[in-house]
Amino acid sequence: MSFPLRPRRLAALSLLGLAAFAAQAAELAVGFMPGPYRDAFTKGIAPQLEKKGYQIRYVEFSQGVQPNDAVQRGNIDANIFQHTLYLQATNKSQGFDLVPVVHVPTPPMGLYSQKHRKLTDVPDGATVTLPADPVNAARALNILAALGWVQLKPGVDPISVSERDVVANPRRLKLVPLDAAQAPRSLADADLAAVQGNFAVASGLKLTEALKLEDMTLPYVNVVAVKRGNENAAFARDIAEAYRSAEFQRLFRANPVWAGYRLPDYFTAAQ
Repeated sequence: MSFPLRPRRLAALSLLGLAAFAAQAAELAVGFMPGPYRDAFTKGIAPQLEKKGYQIRYVEFSQGVQPNDAVQRGNIDANIFQHTLYLQATNKSQGFDLVPVVHVPTPPMGLYSQKHRKLTDVPDGATVTLPADPVNAARALNILAALGWVQLKPGVDPISVSERDVVANPRRLKLVPLDAAQAPRSLADADLAAVQGNFAVASGLKLTEALKLEDMTLPYVNVVAVKRGNENAAFARDIAEAYRSAEFQRLFRANPVWAGYRLPDYFTAAQ
C-alpha cells in the first residue's frame, strides 16, 4: 500500500537531491607529477577550497605529457607541474589547447654533484647530464652558459633547443641528454646533473646543496593549467584566488622546507 508524499516531504527530498548533486558537482580533480606541488596545494590551497564546498581528488602522473592529456580529455580539471614554455610546447606538439591561470612557487633547476663539492673542482671534459626535452634542455644549457662553460647559437628558440645548438664548449663538457626524471639517478655516474626543481625535491636533494641554481625568469615559473574555456570557470578563479591569498603566502614563507623557491610576482607585491 502506498501513500502520497506530502508537499513538505517532497520539498525535503528535493533539497536532499540538490545537495547530493551539488556535492558531486563540486568535486575538483587536480593532477600532479612527483615533486613539491601537491604538498603545497594540500597544505595551503585545498583547505581554502574545501571551505567553499569542493571535494579534492588528487591524481598522480609519472610522465610529463600525461597530466596535460588528462586535462585536455576532461579526466581532470587542472594540473600543477609545468611552466608556460613547456605548456606551449606540448600544446603545439600534441594538439592540446590548455592555458595557465596562475603562477605558483617553483623550485629552480640546479647543477648537482656527488663527486665535486664546488664548481671549481669540476674538471675539463666532465660529464653533464641534462633534460632531453628541448624546453628544459635550454634551461640547463643557460646555466652552463652563465658560467661561461658553453655558448649557444644567438637567438636560439627555447622550445626547440638541444645540445646541437652549442657553438662553443671550451671546457669540452660531455653533454648527455636523458629523461628529466632520471637526472637525480645519474648523479652516481656523472660529474654534474642539471636537475629540475621538482625532481630534485622529490629525490631528497636540497636546493641549498646545488652547486649552481638557475636565475629563474618568469617563463619558467610553474603554473596551474586548465583547458581553454575553463580559465574563467568558478573552480579556476577559486584556485587562483587561493594561491594569491595572504593566508597561503604566510604559510609558504613560514615553512623552511620551501626556502629557495622562486616566488610568483604577486608574492613580491604582498610584501
